[in-house]
Amino acid sequence: MCCPYAGASASAYNALSAALPAEVEALSVQYPGRPGSRGEPPVKDVGALADRIAEEVRPWLDRPVAVFGHSFGSVVAFEVTRRLEAAGAAPRQLIVSGRRSPSDGLGSHTPRDDREIIAELKELGGIPPRFFEKEKFLEPILTVVKNDYHANSTYLAPENASVGCPISFLFADADPYLTGGGEQGWERHTSAGFRIKRFSGGHFFLNEKVAEVAEEITGILRD
Repeated sequence: MCCPYAGASASAYNALSAALPAEVEALSVQYPGRPGSRGEPPVKDVGALADRIAEEVRPWLDRPVAVFGHSFGSVVAFEVTRRLEAAGAAPRQLIVSGRRSPSDGLGSHTPRDDREIIAELKELGGIPPRFFEKEKFLEPILTVVKNDYHANSTYLAPENASVGCPISFLFADADPYLTGGGEQGWERHTSAGFRIKRFSGGHFFLNEKVAEVAEEITGILRD
């Protein structure tokens, strides 16, 4: 199960899904408030969003499940995993990337206005450039991104919040959100195994290194 990053829809993981072997079925979550999500309002709280996702995925819990999330999606994935474990449907693995740990917060990486958000989105490269060219495309993107940024920046888990499954943390050496060893904080949020995999690239390395990321995830799932 894949939890998208801020501003993204379920289609954000299409390339990754296609790169995974046939034995792995990638179920990508569509958050409320996105185009095509039945006109539902966005959810402004990570916990409430995780509650909703954990309820919706129940039909898929009759098989081995792992949870993956990138950036904002990593803390959504963490909270979904906690809820599935509490319901007796523990995932085999939690795989996260591109964000400081649940109890570390975001530090100073929180844009304040539309201009700063647009500049950051362009710099990070997570959204195709054509969407910045027309107001009709940009306005709905900004609405979704600002909601997700609010949920992400206001989320902070207790240091003792943990999951019972192993955590694998994937990160890029030039990710501006993980300066100063931010990748290490995830280890304290599992009572099982922990491992780190480093890639070259920036925050959206998973889009640039699709084959490598798919290979790493496949190896984790086969262990």
